[in-house]
Amino acid sequence: MLAPVSTEPENPSLDPAAALPRQSGLSRADLMALTKARLSLMVLVTTFVGFWAASRSLGLFDGWLLLHTLIGSALAAAASSVFNQIIEVDIDARMKRTADRPLPARKISPTAAFVLGWVLAALGLLHLGTKVNTGAAVLTGLTLVIYVFVYTPMKQKSSFNTIVGAVSGGIPPMIGWVAAGGKETHFWDDLLTPECWFLFGLLFLWQLPHFVAINWMYRDQYREAGFVMWSNDDESGAKTGNLAILFSAMTLALMVVPSIYGFANVGFLIGGGLLSGMMLVLAVRFRRSCTRQAARKLFFYTLIYLPLVLLLLVLTWRGSGQG
Repeated sequence: MLAPVSTEPENPSLDPAAALPRQSGLSRADLMALTKARLSLMVLVTTFVGFWAASRSLGLFDGWLLLHTLIGSALAAAASSVFNQIIEVDIDARMKRTADRPLPARKISPTAAFVLGWVLAALGLLHLGTKVNTGAAVLTGLTLVIYVFVYTPMKQKSSFNTIVGAVSGGIPPMIGWVAAGGKETHFWDDLLTPECWFLFGLLFLWQLPHFVAINWMYRDQYREAGFVMWSNDDESGAKTGNLAILFSAMTLALMVVPSIYGFANVGFLIGGGLLSGMMLVLAVRFRRSCTRQAARKLFFYTLIYLPLVLLLLVLTWRGSGQG
């Protein structure tokens, strides 16, 4: 459901996966790769933060409700990853770093993967709808639709895909937020709160400097694989650097929102400001030098930034109306 976090891609293979021998059996590692377990973990972490924040604002924490929320979210996240790999199987087959994934390596047939994806999606949505609430199920279904049926095919058609992917990546904490109220929740009332949209904005904006940095570092590989990205033809790095500065500055500006609405103490304003300010500094350094090393530093900082800012948010959250 979050746009996948890529590590360093290697050069695409000249031969498609058809050249790979058919292998039998799906190992535990293959299943984790098919469902992108690490990506699903990121979804669960951000969903938990949303649930915890709402619980603190409500003054009530239901551990069983959290467990059911995470189970349903994990199943849906796994389903979205399966569908994503079905759609991109030909592209995965052309890239060395992805050619050994279960589908291009023929460890599982597309039909079997398709059935698995639908089973996981159905179980996840039904679990959320019956054990949590309708709002959580609706938001999860929306995330799955955006990620699988809009973002994934758009990657080969429009560079706007990065924005769409960031939207799907920003929804998980909103799922946790609306889930915390359980069956008694009022979906629209919970959804239309500054806290909920701040959580969305934080995840949405974080993804953008993260992805523009890695897009520029591996623009040739993305282009050869058929992805249409902002950085594909940005040989100088100027366009990408400007985008990194813009999105990092927006993230920095977002840090004042909790203080304005009073749902986090001044510690978040200071700590979040320092963390986001450092990201802006790295974006500016990348724009000035336009080197792969500078882009790489920005990319890896974004990986450090997210868990730190989420931890800070958990520690400083007081909820609306609390002193």
